[in-house]
Amino acid sequence: MRMPRRGLVIQARTRWLLVGLALLFSLVLLMYLLECAPQTDGSGSLPGVVGESMGKEYYQALLQEQEEHYQNRATSLKRQIAQLKQELQEMSDKLKSLQEKKSPKVNGMNYQGTKEQTSNDLLEFLHSQIDKAEVSVGAKLPSEYGVIPFESFTSMKVFQLEMGLTRHPEEKPVRKDKRDELVEVIEAGLEVINNPDEEDAQDEDDGVGDRQLYSENDFIEGYYRTERDKGTQYELFYKKMDGMEYRHVTLFRPFGPLMKVKSETVDISRSIINIIVPLAGRTEAFAQFMQNFRDVCIHQDKRVHLTVVYFGQDGLSEVKSILESVARETDFHNYTLVSLNEEFNRGRGLDMGARAWEKGEVLMFFCDVDVYFTAEFLNSCRLNAEPGKKVFYPVVFSLYNPAIVYANQDIPPPVEQQLVHKKDSGFWRDFGFGMTCQYRTDFLTVGGFDLEVKGWGGEDVHLYRKYLHGELMVIRTPVPGLFHLWHEKHCADELTPEQYRMCIQSKAMNEASHSHLGMLVFRDEIEAHLRKQAYRTNSEAVG
Repeated sequence: MRMPRRGLVIQARTRWLLVGLALLFSLVLLMYLLECAPQTDGSGSLPGVVGESMGKEYYQALLQEQEEHYQNRATSLKRQIAQLKQELQEMSDKLKSLQEKKSPKVNGMNYQGTKEQTSNDLLEFLHSQIDKAEVSVGAKLPSEYGVIPFESFTSMKVFQLEMGLTRHPEEKPVRKDKRDELVEVIEAGLEVINNPDEEDAQDEDDGVGDRQLYSENDFIEGYYRTERDKGTQYELFYKKMDGMEYRHVTLFRPFGPLMKVKSETVDISRSIINIIVPLAGRTEAFAQFMQNFRDVCIHQDKRVHLTVVYFGQDGLSEVKSILESVARETDFHNYTLVSLNEEFNRGRGLDMGARAWEKGEVLMFFCDVDVYFTAEFLNSCRLNAEPGKKVFYPVVFSLYNPAIVYANQDIPPPVEQQLVHKKDSGFWRDFGFGMTCQYRTDFLTVGGFDLEVKGWGGEDVHLYRKYLHGELMVIRTPVPGLFHLWHEKHCADELTPEQYRMCIQSKAMNEASHSHLGMLVFRDEIEAHLRKQAYRTNSEAVG
């Protein structure tokens, strides 16, 4: 049975409609694929759809191009790395050259290969700490309060400025870390001396076979101070018992391993000290001073010249007689007496004493008649002053009034027995700058004292500030062999208000310790308490 013509037409149209829809769908899909396909530099066909025969060759060319690009990039990076290595080597060579000039090297107990094992950045940082610190050259400072003083030590004791209410001016290191630190430093200095590197060995005059080995018993004294943002500096001195040469080692701990700054031999056997003493009256004190001078300078040291600058005529003949008597008894004639018929001026006297020397360069010790010093101090004076480089400003230990310190005794002991570092016997005179060791050329170069300062005090601070504002290094440290003997102090009415205030402050500080002054202040209260106690005891005994 034949289908109606109308049904065949509908069936054919439906078939063509489906085919059209399929083609439309395929076209949309193709357009979608073309739109989403990854873009390339060329106009290649989409793989699998158009130009399939060209896709393989295209991608091979693309891969080859990328490979060449990365090879070029790798070659460029290799070239940059080589350049960086060359620059790093040049920087390392410059650093080594700088080390050879300045001498600071990592000591590390003389182990080998330290510089190779330590990164260049770390080395550069550590050495920059030394360069920043006041180790090799002085630093310009605004005032005397900017100085970081050293503290001195021996193998057994530490002499310290900062005491508070519990520490003592002289004491054994109590804390284990402080003991270990000082022991390590002394041993490190010995290691530098006994096992010198090639550079230090070349500086020695004697051969290896003649080199003396030093031990802990040869350590004489040391100084240390800490700059809180840089590190700790150590100045160490060693000497054989029968020799006159000192070995001086400078170490620096930049908050890390110890670093050797320098190691040198210091010969002080020919170093003359011109001791300059300004004086007016006070002949009894001068006689006592000359007794100490005879014992220390003439009998022990034997390398000093004494210059006395005397003001006025009253007492001048007695001073001459004392000097002549010492000269006759000891055959000592290395002294100069300069007489000035004018009002006493300490700065003027020291300036005249410095200029009276006519034999060229000399190390000067500005001293007062009330100062007692030892032979060891004179060597410290020689070791810590260097022309054009260093001046020495030791901190004196000032003794209190012996009548108060030894009030429980009938009479105070002899002066030699009063020379002890205890809280109730004295204090470190860290506000005084009158005692100093410096070379004559340095003194004249900075312009000497301010001669406009009259009367008591002030001239020494002016000179001290001149050095602080200059290029020289100022060595400031307490020393055990320098004492200021107590004497009655009179503050004249003619002084300026500032000088008078300083004089009264010094007078109060010199009289007695905090505890002894407290006992004097509360003496009436204490005596009243003792009377009550005695009355109570007697009443109980009677009852």
